Amino acid sequence: MKVEERLKELGIELPAVGKPMGTYVHAVQTGNLLFLAGKGPFNPDGSTPTGKVGRDVTTEEAYQHARSVGLMLIAVMKDVLGDLDRVKQVVKVLGMVNAVPEFGEQPQVINGCSDLFVEVFGDAGRHARSAVGMGSLPNGITVEIEAIVEVA
Repeated sequence: MKVEERLKELGIELPAVGKPMGTYVHAVQTGNLLFLAGKGPFNPDGSTPTGKVGRDVTTEEAYQHARSVGLMLIAVMKDVLGDLDRVKQVVKVLGMVNAVPEFGEQPQVINGCSDLFVEVFGDAGRHARSAVGMGSLPNGITVEIEAIVEVA
């Protein structure tokens, strides 16, 4: 099944990709690898979730935030590649969680993105991953995730 068909089947609509918010690009391809810049979360109403996970935000809420980041990363893949069927393998994901020092559920949070990649890309969505806690993230966002993807 084509990835676009899978998205429709799952009822997933990709967000619009805006301009980068700094001096960088959304993605850089070198050879058959596409390096995706770190992206932050968004709420269904378009606002940006902020706060410390483990204090202001629950693990479950942050999971949904990570899922929204995954949607944006897929939108960037589509924007850059033109066709999501060019994604051969999600290779590596780095998930950063803006959390209180004692928070230890970073993997459960970043699963929001990882689970989405597997739902959308199947086995090609399974990836190596790091899920780490941060003392802060830009503009107080709850999560930031970047990825490396092998492309055809």
